[in-house]
Amino acid sequence: MQSVVEQQRSLFSSLIRRCSSILSLKSLHALLIREGLDQDSFLASKLLQASAVSFSGHMDYAHLVFSRISNPNLFVYNTMLQGYSRSNSAICAISLYKRMHGSGLPGNSFTAAFVLKVCSRLVRVVEGNEIRAQVLKMGLGSDLAVANGILKWAVACGRLDEARKMFDEMAERDPASWSTVIAGYSQNGMPREALTLFREMQRSFMEIDGFTLASVLGACAQLGSLDLGRWVHAYIDKHDVPVDVVIGTSLVDMYSKCGGLDEALRVFNNMPDKDVLAWSSMIGGLAIHGLGERALEIFAQMKRSNLRPNCVTFTSVLFACSHSGLLEEGKFHFDSMSRKYGIAPQIEHYGCMVDLLCRAGQTQEAYDFIMSMPIKPNEVLWRALLNSCRIHGDVELSSCISKHLLELDPHGGDNYVLVSNVYASSGRWSDVTRVRGLMKKRKAEKEHGYSMIELNNTFHEFVMGDESHPHTAEIYEMLDKMNVKLKSQGYVATTADVLHDIDEEEKENALGLHSERLAIAFGILQTSDNQPLRVIKNLRVCGDCHSVIKLLSRVYSREITVSTDDRSETKSLGTKSIN
Repeated sequence: MQSVVEQQRSLFSSLIRRCSSILSLKSLHALLIREGLDQDSFLASKLLQASAVSFSGHMDYAHLVFSRISNPNLFVYNTMLQGYSRSNSAICAISLYKRMHGSGLPGNSFTAAFVLKVCSRLVRVVEGNEIRAQVLKMGLGSDLAVANGILKWAVACGRLDEARKMFDEMAERDPASWSTVIAGYSQNGMPREALTLFREMQRSFMEIDGFTLASVLGACAQLGSLDLGRWVHAYIDKHDVPVDVVIGTSLVDMYSKCGGLDEALRVFNNMPDKDVLAWSSMIGGLAIHGLGERALEIFAQMKRSNLRPNCVTFTSVLFACSHSGLLEEGKFHFDSMSRKYGIAPQIEHYGCMVDLLCRAGQTQEAYDFIMSMPIKPNEVLWRALLNSCRIHGDVELSSCISKHLLELDPHGGDNYVLVSNVYASSGRWSDVTRVRGLMKKRKAEKEHGYSMIELNNTFHEFVMGDESHPHTAEIYEMLDKMNVKLKSQGYVATTADVLHDIDEEEKENALGLHSERLAIAFGILQTSDNQPLRVIKNLRVCGDCHSVIKLLSRVYSREITVSTDDRSETKSLGTKSIN
């Protein structure tokens, strides 16, 4: 027969399990105190488990329960660590772990997994290093959950080379191991590495989960890899992967950025549930393609669905206004952010407004807007304004802006090139020489431009004047044919963007060898007539190439899409049908 104490333990344990709210749990706790059972280690641990884990968000109360336990054991500590790892007080898990470790109580794999989760979530590099060393010393490194925790921490801290080395040395891997590294590559601007590892994952016959697929779709979006993105979508359909809001939003984003706007709209319209991010992605997708008015219609639908826009939504809305020349609408929505929704504009919102004003030719207003900002403008805003001065010939203002830009970022080579470009466009060659000399003196290096095109699941990369490709001879022959067709349509090169004070013929030759033109020439050579071409470039497309690509699209009756790698500017060229 059970003793009285055992009967009480069984009764109260059952009552604790049945508690449906924190209020009922507190009432039961009070009863335990009255009965003198609050110091019972078994019941205290059950009470702690309910307050720390079952009812999330009540860690203050859980700490009160914990503090009354005279000799907490490993289960009690792990329960608290698990609760903290899920809460807004996650930082407390690290101090609690140090207390436990200092008391001489050895942890186990659960301890390590909980505290590593906190280090990942809070991006705690120093503490994570210490805990990893202790975990390995305890011999827990071979435990898969612990190894995945260390891997996730390394990725969260941006230590991707270290994470990859750890991944390669793991004796056992599960889908979470693969997914962590693939996501790390995708989220840190390394999409090609993400896709390469994903192909390895496929060859290993590892189960592919939705989180991995979302990361792969993100990598496809960065690379403009529509074919692989479509394959992932087909995989999702074939294997009945639930298209939840994460997968659905990833598909919308991928199709939008890869030129498949019709497919993005189809996925979006078929999503049973849409959160703020899904709506924001669709608004941004329409903005990328220059369909600002349509984007604002979607924004209006979102508000009618009783969803409250956030800062990401307004970035997409303002981007749409900027890329469609909707000046008054952009001003209205920027004002409504703080006035109606209480959202303080961030640097990206100010950037959209500066871009909007610059595209409208309101250079002075854009300058006044920057000077009135409550936060410090970054180099992106000054570059946008300086480029507008070059386009609109505002020499006086450009000198002032150049000073701001070079003082803010004295080692950015692209800044010197832009400043030099401004002076060159107005024929101020002595200033061009001075700026180039300053660039050399400060050892500022310009980012080299490249363009990529994907054909048959292989990426082909080109730089300006590239002669390294195996098909170089055919590519340059195609460039000559393209130029003949262009000139037959009345094309005259716009040489204002060429920085060198050389003769016009040399300038035209320099423009004709830009990396995106080499990629397009190769694409025309390697694909059938009327097949769309999609090129991605890491830098802005110059004005002359923009005009050339639109003309080539018409001459060859093809849809040609050229987009920037960082999505700060995307140009979808050619005639498209948007349903």
